[in-house]
Amino acid sequence: MLKSLCSAFLMYSRIPVPRVEWKEENRRYALGFFPLVGAVTGGLLMLWRLFCDRIGIGQLLFAAGAVLLSVLVTGGIHLDGFCDVTDARATYADREKRLEIMSDPHIGSFAVIRVCLCLIVQTALFSEVTELRTAGVIACGYVLSRALSGLTAVTFRSAKSSGTLQSFVKPAHRNITVAMEVFFIIVSAAVSVVLSPAVGAVSVLAAAAVLGYHRYASYRDFGGITGDLCGWFTVVCETAVLAAAVIAERITSL
Repeated sequence: MLKSLCSAFLMYSRIPVPRVEWKEENRRYALGFFPLVGAVTGGLLMLWRLFCDRIGIGQLLFAAGAVLLSVLVTGGIHLDGFCDVTDARATYADREKRLEIMSDPHIGSFAVIRVCLCLIVQTALFSEVTELRTAGVIACGYVLSRALSGLTAVTFRSAKSSGTLQSFVKPAHRNITVAMEVFFIIVSAAVSVVLSPAVGAVSVLAAAAVLGYHRYASYRDFGGITGDLCGWFTVVCETAVLAAAVIAERITSL
C-alpha cells in the first residue's frame, strides 16, 4: 500500500516522495491514492488563502498564486492531457486519427488557445474567492475531481489497450480501488456541504454534470477513455467546481 501511495505521487505530482521500483505490484492501489494529491493541493490552497488574509495580499495576486499552486503540485500533467484532447477534438477525423493526434507530443494552436483561456478563466474566478469556506469547497473539489477521475479509469470502457493509464488500470485491484474512490468522493462531497451547504451542493452537482458529459463525449469521440481524457476531465471538473462555488457564493450572499 505504501509503495502504491508513492507510485501515485510520483506519477501525478511533483511532491518529493521515496522512489519505488516501476512494477505492477507497486501500482496495485495507486489510482486509489490519486485523490490524496488533490488533498495536498487543496491544503496548500487553504494555507495560501490564510497567508494572503494575514498579510493583506490582494485578490489578483491570490488568484495567480492559486492557479500556480495547482500547476506546481502536479507539474502540469493534467493540463497536458487537456491540451492533447483539445487538439484531437478540433479535427473532424475518425476515432483512430483522433487517438493518434492525442499521442502526438507536439502541441497544436487550438490547445494553446484553449489552455490559455482556461487559465485566464481560473484566475478570474479565483480573484472572486474571498471567503475561507468557499476556498474550502474549492479545495475539496481537487479531491473530488481526482476521485471521480480514478473511478472512471477503472470502470469506464478504455479506448486503448495500452498507454500510461493502462499501466495503472491493468494491475489495479479493481474492487478495492473502486471502494477507495467512492470513499474519497463521499468524504469530499460531504465536507463541501458541511462547509457551506448551498455552495457545496452546487459544486458537487457541477462535478457530477461534468462527469456525465465526460462519459458521453469520450465514448462518442474516442470510443472510451484514455489517460489524456482523464487529465482533461480533471481540469474541466476543477474549473466547473470553482465556477459553481463562486457563482453560488455570490447568489447566496444577495
